[in-house]
Amino acid sequence: MPIPSLLKGCLTLPVMASPMFIISGPELVISQCKAGIVGSFPSLNARPAEELSRWLTKIEGELAAAKLENPESRIAPYAVNLIVHPSNLRLEKDLAVCVEHRVPLVITSLSPPESVVPAVHSYGGLVFHDVINVRHARKAVTAGVDGLILVCAGAGGHGGTLSPLALVAEVRSFFDGPILLSGAISRGDQILAAQAMGADMAYIGTRFIASSEANAVSDYKAMVTKSTMADIVYTDLFTGVKGNYLRGSIEAAGLDPYNLPDRGGLEVRVREEGSKQNAWRDIWGAGQGVGSIDTVMPVAEIVHSLAREYRQALDRVERQSAVFLKEIVA
Repeated sequence: MPIPSLLKGCLTLPVMASPMFIISGPELVISQCKAGIVGSFPSLNARPAEELSRWLTKIEGELAAAKLENPESRIAPYAVNLIVHPSNLRLEKDLAVCVEHRVPLVITSLSPPESVVPAVHSYGGLVFHDVINVRHARKAVTAGVDGLILVCAGAGGHGGTLSPLALVAEVRSFFDGPILLSGAISRGDQILAAQAMGADMAYIGTRFIASSEANAVSDYKAMVTKSTMADIVYTDLFTGVKGNYLRGSIEAAGLDPYNLPDRGGLEVRVREEGSKQNAWRDIWGAGQGVGSIDTVMPVAEIVHSLAREYRQALDRVERQSAVFLKEIVA
């Protein structure tokens, strides 16, 4: 499936940056878009709710200015993530703000976005829904989404458990729209692998925690660079939905990462100004791809490195394929 026309000519890599709780803000999104990948943030990161419109105005203004200054550069559009769940009391209001600003890409999570799709389509925007299994994918397709984000094993935050090899193949059997793949992708060769499996783009989050522009404390960034996949813990204790978290942050909270109880029941993590601080603010999400991350650097440098790795992987695969085919013919 070709990449949507909205994205043609403005990407340096087939990548959408995933929206990360607390971490993704205007500075990170703007840098990602300027580097030629889709930047995104959860609407709930803008607090209080009135801040969302100001964030969108800032992002739109800076990207428009960047296009005027460098008309030949590849500047990607941005996306906003909406949590579609009864516990998200801001959904209706945040959706209205997105419609007002004509947000080009809307990422929906959790429940099928029946109410979101027509609103976003009314002005020509696109809706991508993240799913962790085939049942959820079919429901999203029925709801009329434009693309699917397959959140597979190893993804940071609310990750799934299924193999990307299996999930992409099964979803592709009934959906010919854009597919984005998520799960431990932190290198350029893994972006190419996602495409080889049948996905159109990669969906990357953890790699951008260790960026200069990320709204993460320095200890969080440092922990990402020092951790390996053995330091990732999968639990639903902190939000009610299974997700991957850094073992070191769980231990710092005085908990045993190897003996955590199941919780059950979603908690939308949003703290309005003046309310009590969220108890799990210092429990840090990350995916299994942390083992490939060893340096904090600006977004532009991260994307440049990913692009170099992507090209090197493509050259390597082409050489290997040529040798293999030559041996077959011989």
